[in-house]
Amino acid sequence: MIRNQEDTIAAVATPLSSAGIGIIRISGPEAFTVADRVFQEAGQKAPLLEAPTHTIHYGHIVEDGRIIDEVLVMVMRAPRSYTTEDTVEINCHGGVLVLRKVLDLVLRNGARTAEPGEFTRRAFLNGRIDLAQAESVMDLIESKNEYAMRGSINTLKGKFSEKIRSLRSEILYQNAYLEAALDDPEHISLDGFSEKLITEDEKWITTLSSLISQFHNGRILREGIRTVILGRPNVGKSSLMNLLMGEERAIVTNVAGTTRDTLEEYLTINEMGLTLVDTAGIRETEDVVEKIGVERARQNAEAADLILYVVDGSENLQEEDYEIMELIRTRKAIVILNKNDLDMQMLPRELEFLVQKKVSPFSAKSGEGLNELKTEIQKMFYEGRLTMNDELFMENARQKESLEKAKSSLTMVKNNLLDGMPEDLVSIDLTDAYEELGKVIGESVDEDLINEIFGRFCMGK
Repeated sequence: MIRNQEDTIAAVATPLSSAGIGIIRISGPEAFTVADRVFQEAGQKAPLLEAPTHTIHYGHIVEDGRIIDEVLVMVMRAPRSYTTEDTVEINCHGGVLVLRKVLDLVLRNGARTAEPGEFTRRAFLNGRIDLAQAESVMDLIESKNEYAMRGSINTLKGKFSEKIRSLRSEILYQNAYLEAALDDPEHISLDGFSEKLITEDEKWITTLSSLISQFHNGRILREGIRTVILGRPNVGKSSLMNLLMGEERAIVTNVAGTTRDTLEEYLTINEMGLTLVDTAGIRETEDVVEKIGVERARQNAEAADLILYVVDGSENLQEEDYEIMELIRTRKAIVILNKNDLDMQMLPRELEFLVQKKVSPFSAKSGEGLNELKTEIQKMFYEGRLTMNDELFMENARQKESLEKAKSSLTMVKNNLLDGMPEDLVSIDLTDAYEELGKVIGESVDEDLINEIFGRFCMGK
């Protein structure tokens, strides 16, 4: 549980490691006083308490006259800081021992240890950012690729929140008019109001549907395209994975059924994230362990964003190939015709006719076709349905749930109006939609939810 918000808090804001620089952040009403107790500026200048905002000071951290570290100290006066409070950041030499010693000294001189996410929580509570922006800070920290990072920055800049605030403002205006008319029917007429509200409501529903549809894109940006490699045993699935990873991650042998379980790795291709899953070869088998692996392969295929179906071009198609073709028929997939360095039994155009998917000639032995495959994956996701622009944002399950509830309430508004239901019922649904949208940006959330969200943050953020 978060303690007194009036406390002065401190924490290490960089990873505890043997880095060149480590930063200790102090924030709160006594930030400058605490820093002055441990910091001695070179040249015996004025204390930090009197220093201008956004200035850097060179000196030493001192304990009982003994120098602990040589540092640079940054001073930021409220409200021009991350938390909007008086803030000091001590730039120490990196190293676990040095940072812990300096932090311990700061804590013994009037600060307390910050709770996880407390700096960002204070930025939220002090009105510098809203809840969606606060969550994007963690998304930005955890970004695994360029697209995810840019999406998080868009949300942090408030692009997503602007849409939500605009919707809330429009809903509030219409609801206020409706309630005023219900309270004073003699002076405020509702003639034609239902028709106008239905038009507005349909526009709101369309906007929410568009935002909700981007949740899938947001997950792909955050976690990477879940890419499952599928095929019969010994067609080159593990070799393909090793080539994509650029290292020997999967065991490759001439023995069919070598891969008996899924192997999952994350990689980046041209700033695009992929969660790559190698699976057991699909075939009928009496081996209990391999049978479990085959079932897991099918399950992973069902959950995939993209399937890479590997076919051995040096052999005729077998029964399992036709089974896989049916499995991927309605899925986003690329068919990889492997072993094109051998005598081919099938041409790419013949396979394309059968499977109705893009077929990429490939050689796992030489790597021929690898760059073309990477380009095809990128084109499929980032030049088609999913494009990187200012409309994209990093969305999470909490936000999606509130958007869906708001959309459901607005759908009820439309249905009730069309059915001629009493206006007070319409007002209730409008209020519900307004409240749910408020949860997205933190304007109508309880303390337990706030504690849960910021409890997932790291200590120094």
